[in-house]
Amino acid sequence: MFTINPFAEISATVSPDIMQWYIIVMALFVAGGTLFDMIHKKSAKYFFRDWGRKRAKAKTPLGGGGMASLAIKTAVVDVLASGEFCKVPRRIAHLLTFYGFIGYLVATVMMVFQYATPDMATPAWLPQLWYLGAAMVMFGGYWFWFFIRVDVAKEENSPFRLIRADLFVVSLLLSVTFGFLWGLTQASGSADWSTFFLALYVLANTVLFVGVPWSKFSHMFYKPAAAFEKKVEEADGSTKMPPPSDGSNLGAH
Repeated sequence: MFTINPFAEISATVSPDIMQWYIIVMALFVAGGTLFDMIHKKSAKYFFRDWGRKRAKAKTPLGGGGMASLAIKTAVVDVLASGEFCKVPRRIAHLLTFYGFIGYLVATVMMVFQYATPDMATPAWLPQLWYLGAAMVMFGGYWFWFFIRVDVAKEENSPFRLIRADLFVVSLLLSVTFGFLWGLTQASGSADWSTFFLALYVLANTVLFVGVPWSKFSHMFYKPAAAFEKKVEEADGSTKMPPPSDGSNLGAH
């Protein structure tokens, strides 16, 4: 069941070309939505203006080597290890969602663009990666949604309370959940349920990628730049913020 490529199974009724063009169009929506968000909020203009102003006030200007070192540190600590989260449960939930989504997305693209027809044997590990990635996103995402969110844990709001800022995480969770259920029902031969979950899967994916300008999807592109700027400020002395803690109490939160 977990070694069957669900996209190849529907290629008899849905052309692989349609599936491939759908992914391309969704990628364009992400790029266009992120660009629109940057222009609308003027975030890029503000970032570079603020960057130049603070570099001019730097007490200890950094050279190319120092900048490269901080860029690598940002990529490893803040991006790959989610070092921005002090609380261990939140970090674990974020890492599960982050790496799960990457694996799920990579497997989707490979199965659709390389193995979307039954006559091309799909390596067993690709569907397994797809299901594993979806399971990681669901575990980390639902854990965060129902048990970690601040407004649920501290403010005692209903876990089903939705605001516009929740569009990204909700559409992401629904997308992988419906995709997971679609794959399982298709593999089990439940044609009606498979069609039902496929329709919901396409709808949730469309909302996820088309809704970039109104969700927090684009923040994943901003946050590494903001984390890098913060590290540069701390290193060259251009920030007025107090120095960061040594991280020795991370496990206490």
